[in-house]
Order: sequence, then C-alpha cells, then structure tokens
Amino acid sequence: MTTISFKSVSVILPVMNETYSLVETVDQILRHSKEDVRNFIIVVAEKTTQEALSTIDALIARHGSLIILHRQKMPFIGGAMREAFELVESSHAIMMASDLETDPNLVPLLIAKSREFPQKIVTVTRWIKGGGFQDYSNIKLLANWIFQKMFSLLYWTKLTDMTYAYRIFPTPILKSVNWQELRHPFLFETIIKPLRIGIEAIEIPGFWRARTEGESQNTFLRNFEYFKIGLKVRFMSKNKILKID
Repeated sequence: MTTISFKSVSVILPVMNETYSLVETVDQILRHSKEDVRNFIIVVAEKTTQEALSTIDALIARHGSLIILHRQKMPFIGGAMREAFELVESSHAIMMASDLETDPNLVPLLIAKSREFPQKIVTVTRWIKGGGFQDYSNIKLLANWIFQKMFSLLYWTKLTDMTYAYRIFPTPILKSVNWQELRHPFLFETIIKPLRIGIEAIEIPGFWRARTEGESQNTFLRNFEYFKIGLKVRFMSKNKILKID
C-alpha cells in the first residue's frame, strides 16, 4: 500500500430501522469530530422502514451534502458495506453501526490513532481493560471468548476482538481487497483479509451495550458461518484476496 496520511474520514452507517439512535450517532460524532468528517455515507435497503427514511431526510435537511444517501443493490449487510466502500473519497473510513451498539464517543480516539498510524487499521475491542459487555448472555460471552482465542492463534495475531466490526480503515485497503461475503460474516472478513496481506491492526478498548431500538438482522445460528470464512481466508492465497486490476 502506498504511503498515506490522515486527511479526513467518511463514516459509513447502514440503516434498517434506526431513528433516534441514528440521529444520536450523527450528532455525537459531529459534536466532537466535525472538522475531521468529510461525510456520512448512509446506506439503506428495500426493507429500511419509512420511519428510518424520514429520519434520514431530516438529517439531510439539517446537514446538506454532509449526508450521502445510498440505496444498496447487493443484498444484506455485506452488500451494503461493499457498495459504500466504493463511494469513499476521503483518506480513511469508519465502519460502525447506527444503533448505538458502537459507541460514537469513541470516534475521536479512532481518528487520533489513525492520524498517528495512518496506514494501520484501528479497531475497537471489548476484551481489554476499559472495554466490556452489557446485557450479553454468559453463553454468548463464553462462545465469543473461545472464538477470539481460536482465530487469534490461527492468524498469529494479538488482536483480541476480531468480530466487533467497529473500525477505521485507510481507504486504499477498502478498495484493493476482493470482498466476497454478503451476510454478517463480512464483518469478520474485513479484518482477516487485511491481516492475511500484511496490514497491521491496533486496538482501542470499547464498551458494547445492547441496542435499545429495532431488531438485529443477525441470528445466533448464523454466527457459525464465521468459522467457514475464517478457515477459508486463512488458507487463501494473497493473489485471491486482492483485486485484479
């Protein structure tokens, strides 16, 4: 990857049924990081609720060109994010949720770390001091811990939370990797493929709190699909990970 520096960031927000939490996410980010944010790329699907669309219209009325609305063509969360990646024109991009499960108050720290280490991915972890979980069942907590340990060993990385997809990327990484997943395992793909091609990642702590609005589009059983993509990518050639010009 060519040498780059931090200049500005695009914040990618997929929206399905979020309203007040979307507004709170945007407001908190602008409150602390407005000078660094080039735009918000808000991605909606056919199933996005009318209430959420009305909320987005209100944000556009307030913030104008700072809000980019994109109607996804590929399905699911992976399709939304992959299309959003192609729209990024800033030096870096933040991938996060619009339901407050990804704390927007961490954005200034993500940006600060990215400015300090502009060629690295900066990702949030719930598993180190300063991070944690709220309203997360003990069974899910144990399963998550085992999964993190297993794949940190498999990928020879010190990362402690490879499935919490709250991260800031240098844009060239987003545009050079051949992304393949469409459903939620895509969120895991966004860290393991960069690791396989030698991109460094560093962690900051963050606290996960369950959403208070809407319903998750992920199911518990679908989490087992993460194993499939994790094993597949570990033994994938680097030539298949990168796009062919």
